[in-house]
Formats: sequence, C-alpha cells, structure tokens
Amino acid sequence: MRKQVLMPLAVVILLATVACSNDEPAANERLAATEKPAANDNFVLIKGGHFTNAKSGYYGKEVTVPDLYMSRYEVTQKEWTDVMGGNPSAFKGDRLPVQMANWYDAIEYCNRRSFKEGLKPYYDIDKTNKDPNNRSENDPLKWTVTIRKDADGYRLPTEAEWEYAAGGGAMSKSYTYSGSDLADEVAWYWRNAGERQLSGAWNWPAIENNRTQPRAVGGKKPNELGLYDMSGNVREWCWDWYADPELGSGTYRVVKGGGWMGDVGSAEPAYRGKFEASGVGPDQGFRVVRG
Repeated sequence: MRKQVLMPLAVVILLATVACSNDEPAANERLAATEKPAANDNFVLIKGGHFTNAKSGYYGKEVTVPDLYMSRYEVTQKEWTDVMGGNPSAFKGDRLPVQMANWYDAIEYCNRRSFKEGLKPYYDIDKTNKDPNNRSENDPLKWTVTIRKDADGYRLPTEAEWEYAAGGGAMSKSYTYSGSDLADEVAWYWRNAGERQLSGAWNWPAIENNRTQPRAVGGKKPNELGLYDMSGNVREWCWDWYADPELGSGTYRVVKGGGWMGDVGSAEPAYRGKFEASGVGPDQGFRVVRG
C-alpha cells in the first residue's frame, strides 16, 4: 500500500488552488457484463456527433464524439466506499462527491468497480514500471496505464467527451456554463457554496470563514442532457494529458468543470484545467463513463 504525506487542509487547499439538499439520488443499479445502463438509472446516454456548442474550444473543428454513457452525477462518497473501502475526502458525507482522489485513484476505482459489477476492466495498470510518457518532476508514482479497447468497463472520459457532454451534446443551446448562462443556477463555486452569497474579488479568508465546501450532488439544475454539476462542485479528472494530445505525453492531466473554491471562469466547459496525476485537493473529484 502506498503511503501519502498528510498536510494540513489549508495547505492542501492552497496548493490545489494554485495548481489550477435535495433528495438523495438513488444508488446505481448493478450492470451485467452484457448490459448498458438503463434509461432510468444514474447514467445518461450521450448521443455522439460534432460540437454544436459555439462556446466550446472544439467548435468548428473536425472532432467527432462517439455514443457513450456518462454518470449523471459526480462519483459520490458512498459509491467510492462501496468499491474502495476507505474514504479520502476532506469533507465527509455519503451524498457529497468524493474528494482528495488523485488521477491514479480514479483509474483504480474504475477497474475495481468494473470487476465488482462483472465488467471487463478498461485499464491495464503497471505500478512497477514508470511511464516514459509522464514528464512530471513531482509525480512519485508514474504508473504506466494503458487501455483495453475491447473492454466494457468504467473509465474516465476523454477531454473531448467531457466537454461535448457538458456543453449539451447534440442538444446544446451554447450556454456559457453547463446548462445555463447564469452560474448560480447550475454551479457551486466560491461565491455560493458557503453559508451566504459572497461578492467582490476571490478571497480565501472570506471563503474559509463562510464555511464554503462541496455540496451534495444534484443540488443545482442539470444541463440539456440531464447531467448535474458539470460546472462547479468538484473539478473532474479526464483521461488526457494537458499537453497537445497528439504528443501522447505530458506533465499534467486535464481537469474540467471548476470546483467549489474556484472562480466562476473555471466552471465554463471550455476551460482547461491541469493537475499533477498524483495531486489531490478538496475540490478534486471525477465522474465515469462507459462505451
């Protein structure tokens, strides 16, 4: 078992910042190996196609996203503990999104959940040999992770898949945020995720004094496709390197959607965030896809 160096929460939050109650949702139904998620469970069928969201960074480019199923909500702490056992989150609650999970943790979660539900794990994980494509000088893990293209298990979305879904897919109305032009309708971010609405410039002491924290999933309006919290709450890991995808290597992995302690600009679907694959933060989580 790998060891982690524990830091005071305030220090972790500062590092994460620099690097970049409604009814409880029903638990996901178990999926047989030959099944796709049902229409009434916590997955949404995302019909593929070209980007029609005019505010997307992919708009007008020859990028086509395939059909896939995406989790309606960010992975919750209950979902995490059901699969992984322990709970790394700084702010605890079954309905809160899991936090303090690094990219490797998210990859392992995908494989373990797949195995638990009778699916073929999507990733091959080699913890012994360092990934030659990882150019980070600060990542002590550098696991070599490759994909099994014939697998039907859970995985992280690619950046293009994530942005296509967040922007409304084929049903896009070209909103600024995921599901609205008004951030407060769809996103938990530093101004509204505490006890009272804040104003003015981003200010960490004000955020901390306001008891700002991640919120239960599904507490804001969904986007055009029925996806929640694609803007705000916790930043979400994607598969891709932050560098030019054609290079197939990089120093950071892509994070999307912004988080509860971030400014509103990072909640725009087109915003590209980055984080060390081994990095953790109290505003860092993820969601999963299949297909």
